[in-house]
Amino acid sequence: MTSKELVLSTLEFRNTEGRVPRQLWSLPWANINCPDMMDKLAKDFTWDFDGPETTYEKLPITKGDAYEVGEYVDEWGCVFTNIHRGIIGEVKHPLVTEDDWSDAHNVHIPEELLTFDVNQVNASCAKKKEKFIMGNCCPRPFEQLQFIRGTVNLYMDLMDPPKGMLEFIEKMHDYYCRLLTKWAETDVDALNMMDDWGSQNDLLINPKVWDEIFKPMYRDYINIAHSHGKKMFMHSDGNTLRIIPKLIDLGLDAMNTQIFCIGVDNLAQFKGKITFWGEIDRQNLLPRGTLADIDNAVQKVYDTLWQDGGCIAQCEFGAGANPDNVYRVFEKWSSLR
Repeated sequence: MTSKELVLSTLEFRNTEGRVPRQLWSLPWANINCPDMMDKLAKDFTWDFDGPETTYEKLPITKGDAYEVGEYVDEWGCVFTNIHRGIIGEVKHPLVTEDDWSDAHNVHIPEELLTFDVNQVNASCAKKKEKFIMGNCCPRPFEQLQFIRGTVNLYMDLMDPPKGMLEFIEKMHDYYCRLLTKWAETDVDALNMMDDWGSQNDLLINPKVWDEIFKPMYRDYINIAHSHGKKMFMHSDGNTLRIIPKLIDLGLDAMNTQIFCIGVDNLAQFKGKITFWGEIDRQNLLPRGTLADIDNAVQKVYDTLWQDGGCIAQCEFGAGANPDNVYRVFEKWSSLR
């Protein structure tokens, strides 16, 4: 099977003969600090996912480099302060400081990202037709609101939402829907969204608030993808156990989340209902585990969650990861099929 066929059969639980699809996530940190291992990974393993070449009629308004030491201004106008090269920094000063959100006009909604060249995207998809192609957009409403308002302030706002915040969320959601729709009308195979929802032990906000404010947005994003024949993927760090069944009910195809933080056994109930898009434990195993630990972890995921699909051999090569452990993740996955 081609990479595209391999991923689709895995997402649809009909991969009875092919290997488990592979995807490496690497922060610039890995290229800077471990270039030899990055070369070895690229030489020894086929990556099944890719993205299209994308240019814009109007360039997004940014300033600086997100992965260099110093300040970076994103497309929304949020200022990130970075003290470590190769990883992204944090927002220290929110754009919206008024409790009624009367200064939300300080936020720039990046309409420029809607000016991408559709013909170029489709030509790129045709050139990479054997790969599974992900669109180059990623709505992240909860995280973007934190960048704009500040985490503590946003959590307080969510308990008693001011009218100005709800009006801004409507504008942001409309923008994300228009962006996803334009991407869904291209020849990509899937769309993507993200929001880090979990702490180490549970959801970051009251589940009722999640249901009221954020679940309807995700429903719309997933429906946009499916109505255009695309798959929908989502990334969310932390212990996200509470929302996984809700996302399954919405039709999410694949989720990247910290399955070892949640507990792999706790996810057995979802076997055959959603594809777990990785991962292997970045908190403990990748930085400090032995090769045997890595083998056991991959085997555990496969034994617990694989059902003619339902697993993607994804691993993040980020700050602190032992390069040999990252390599072993893909080596072990390759031995299973």
